[in-house]
Amino acid sequence: MASALIYVVVVIAVAAVVYLLAALVFGRGEELEPLRPGTTPTRLPPSPLTGNDVRSLRFQTVFRGYKCSEVDWVLERMAEELDDNRRRLALLERELRARPGRREPGNGSEGDEDRDETRE
Repeated sequence: MASALIYVVVVIAVAAVVYLLAALVFGRGEELEPLRPGTTPTRLPPSPLTGNDVRSLRFQTVFRGYKCSEVDWVLERMAEELDDNRRRLALLERELRARPGRREPGNGSEGDEDRDETRE
């Protein structure tokens, strides 16, 4: 009878230790508030994105890979930023071409003037 009692006490002590370790590792069982529909825990900084921002992205994994809604959101955000950068680049190129007094390379550019001064 005493050995059965010791066995029960040891089992309860082991179960208590396992429970306490699990509670320390996994928390006390509180649940986080569920995400609102259409939101994602994946974070991107405000514009502009850098290559390191994209490289550091991590997505939730689900049964068969990454969560499609998160990947689609990131791809859309990156596509918008890429389109915006291309628009800005085209605008700056147009402004540069329209600038009055702009010299074309080889047609009296600054490098040609420097060569003329050294000949004199």
